[in-house]
Amino acid sequence: MEKANSTRFFRIPCVILTLLLCGIPSLFYASSGQTKAVEDPSGDIRRLILKDGSYELISRYEVAGDRVRYFSSERHAWEELPNSMIDWPATQAYAAQASHSESARKSDALEKAAADRREDDSRYPLVAPGVRLPAPEWVYLLDEYENQPALNRLAQNGADINKNTGSNILRGVINPIAGSKQTVELKGLNSRIQSHVRMPSVYFAVDPGDPQMGYTSETAKNHLRIVRCENKKGNRIVATISIAIYGKVKQKANYVETKVEPVSEYWAKVTPAAPLQTGEYALVELDEKGSLNQYVWDFGVNPAAPPNPPALLSEPVKGEPVLIEKPRKKPNS
Repeated sequence: MEKANSTRFFRIPCVILTLLLCGIPSLFYASSGQTKAVEDPSGDIRRLILKDGSYELISRYEVAGDRVRYFSSERHAWEELPNSMIDWPATQAYAAQASHSESARKSDALEKAAADRREDDSRYPLVAPGVRLPAPEWVYLLDEYENQPALNRLAQNGADINKNTGSNILRGVINPIAGSKQTVELKGLNSRIQSHVRMPSVYFAVDPGDPQMGYTSETAKNHLRIVRCENKKGNRIVATISIAIYGKVKQKANYVETKVEPVSEYWAKVTPAAPLQTGEYALVELDEKGSLNQYVWDFGVNPAAPPNPPALLSEPVKGEPVLIEKPRKKPNS
């Protein structure tokens, strides 16, 4: 019994001693003024500025009592400095300025990307699902064949077509000799491009920077018309122009009621006001006095026509501009 009691009483001091030994480091740690390591919550500080004016480039830091532990961006290693050596007001001020500059840079980049996107949308507007107009240099007819939209470039035709067949400048305005009669004729009975829909849309390129253009996409409604051609002797008659001896000029053409509206500053959209009958047509251009340009863009309307030559399809639609940033790597502790 005495041995058992002595063993029991011996265990009590051991337990007390163990508790004291475990508690001493905690008491010492608290009394020394040290606290748990605190990390930069915002992650904005990338430079520790010292009171002597120098600085340390860092990617991460933490404060533990009177010591500051940081990961050097230059030496790629963990290092320490006394807390008292760091100019914290200057460090925080620099971090705030750097954060503001970074936000401004991101804002400027996003604004520029959005402006570029708006310019692209203006130059290359979306005219059908997945179909955009190409560079604004030609004239295109938007067709639909077997439920698939497609762009077909219209060739500029007429008598003695100049080399610049894609231009939309009024260079070929007819000036009949007094007492004569002239016709604007297209060779052949059918155009190379046939619309399979009765309400085709024709997109007319406008160069806002060309002074010879004479009009803009906003004023194109005063210069563009659709004409139904007349078949005669194996050709298509677009218009007849005559001038009397006393100088009066008459222009005769079978104009179709047309709607012209701006798509962007680079494009005007021309559509018939009502469904077109099967037949041959031409988009014509008039100058400010109403004189007809002898160079026209011809097309036909025939839902039963075979498919057109390979059409021009645009690239997929772009998404909204996104500023891509690389994720920051966390250094190993």
